[in-house]
Amino acid sequence: MNLKQKNIKEMNLIELNALCQDIRAEILRVVSKNGGHLSSTLGATELIVAMHKVFDSKKDPFIFDVSHQSYAHKLLTGRWEEFDTLRQFNGICGYTKPSESEDDYFVAGHSSTSISLGVGAAKAIALKGEQDSRVPIIMIGDGSMTAGMVYEALNELGDRKYPMVIILNDNEMSIAKPIGAVSRMLSSAMASPFYQKFKKQTENFVDNFGEGAHYMAKKVEESLKLITPGIMFEEMGIDYIGPIDGHDLNSLVEILQRAKGLKKPVIVHCQTVKGKGYDIAEGQEEKWHGVGPFDIDSGNSSKKSSGKSATQIYTEALLHLAKQNEKIVGATAAMPSGTGLNELMETYPNRFWDVAIAEQHAVTSMSALAKEGFKPFCTIYSTFLQRGYDQVIHDTCLMDLPVVFALDRAGIVGEDGETHQGVFDISFLRAIPNMTLFAPRDEKSFHQAMAFAAEYQHPCSLRYPRGSFTETTLPESLPFELSKSQLLRSNASDILFIGYGNGVGRAYETAQLMKEEVSILDLRFVKPLDEEMLKDLSTKHKKWFIFSDSSKMGGVGSAILEFLATNKILHVEVESFEYEDKFITHGNTKLVEESLGLLPEQLAKRVEELI
Repeated sequence: MNLKQKNIKEMNLIELNALCQDIRAEILRVVSKNGGHLSSTLGATELIVAMHKVFDSKKDPFIFDVSHQSYAHKLLTGRWEEFDTLRQFNGICGYTKPSESEDDYFVAGHSSTSISLGVGAAKAIALKGEQDSRVPIIMIGDGSMTAGMVYEALNELGDRKYPMVIILNDNEMSIAKPIGAVSRMLSSAMASPFYQKFKKQTENFVDNFGEGAHYMAKKVEESLKLITPGIMFEEMGIDYIGPIDGHDLNSLVEILQRAKGLKKPVIVHCQTVKGKGYDIAEGQEEKWHGVGPFDIDSGNSSKKSSGKSATQIYTEALLHLAKQNEKIVGATAAMPSGTGLNELMETYPNRFWDVAIAEQHAVTSMSALAKEGFKPFCTIYSTFLQRGYDQVIHDTCLMDLPVVFALDRAGIVGEDGETHQGVFDISFLRAIPNMTLFAPRDEKSFHQAMAFAAEYQHPCSLRYPRGSFTETTLPESLPFELSKSQLLRSNASDILFIGYGNGVGRAYETAQLMKEEVSILDLRFVKPLDEEMLKDLSTKHKKWFIFSDSSKMGGVGSAILEFLATNKILHVEVESFEYEDKFITHGNTKLVEESLGLLPEQLAKRVEELI
């Protein structure tokens, strides 16, 4: 019988191990073709198989932190035939997604939300009186344990003692070093019904013998805990089991069954190997965390190299500035290679830092550095700065501190989809007093924007796309001056194209397809606007079209309309080609843009229809 068609509850250990091999082979085949997250999901295979053996995803909340490691879960929940479409336009998502399957409990694309979700689910289960039939099962990677939200949730969980099983998937950063066979023996013993019963009876017994007995019993228990890495969790009031081999299915199933039966919060610490089963990826190499299409035999990328990415340009510009000015410092939140800050960390290890998955901390710590006279570049993906929004307001802008927010992955990011599209930063930053917003359109303007940012003495943010800028043959970029735009093309037409950032390239490509000549403005600053230029252009052009890779609501078009209304310029018609008020799906960027009607040929047709 085909294992993928057999009920996992009925499988024996031999069949379960064979199933793990089938799952790994399928993940490797599809990810090598489509790209996606690889090493972490290969390493989590046995954990997920054991979860499905012991728990029931139809009723027990299966909660994955970030969920990029949940591919095996997708295969085990009726999506084997669809798996070829992973991360493709109109295909299945690379993260858990309830609208895709009832077995996916929650959307999860950002880290460190899982235990809070588990606490909320456990409260609901208790209120419904379903504790005897349902229990949340959570998988969280050790990297996600670096974010403060995890400890907020553990704090309440340890106090309220809701039944919950938390698998700590330790594949890179051990919380503490295990001590071999002694640790494994104690961990197994601590999970056993005998130990739990003995522990309870001992607690009842010492209650009758006063403070001295309590003190001695506590000392004995503490001496046992010190041999294992679980003392931190135990002190928070959460039982700890581990570390155990996260690839030993027999032990995993046994331990999870015991943990489930304890009817209280339990952390099961499992050690796994990233990339398990694919020799080339095994270990801790960052490049195998998320990959593009590659050749399985060699591990070489099968993607053709494209032009210089905006991230590469950012790295080059910041290296140049940091060499000239020792006051320039910077931080990223667990994305050193993704943001290009890794080269700065290698060159200036005392001035550039990876603060782990802690965007709030990144923003606030950089604000303190700014107060001390340094010039911080806080380098974060657009979608992840959302996690530090209060800190941007309270710790940076309220003090008017000169922190630069360099926002990578602004606009559509492709296959990562809804949780990662960088579309909201203009909307949520534009509302903050003291914040200045600007964007480059190409390589030269990026270097000029960085030079401006390095000298600017107030909070500011510049955004740039994933991959390369749209190539154009427009006039050469001029140095950046506060609030100043650059008129790139002027003629007597009624039509004005206003581009912002990478939208300038799209405006130019659209203009090339037009029968009618149009004027083109590189807006450069969306806050503050170049009011003098806009007033002048309003006397020459009555139809304005906005091009920007950002949300329409609160975006560039909104800023332009607010300016026109404030200045009572009522004869100008504005049409924005920004993103509508909905979340944008995953898939190849060009296909996604086509679905939104944002390809240059589609926009040229829309403009001609509108005029």
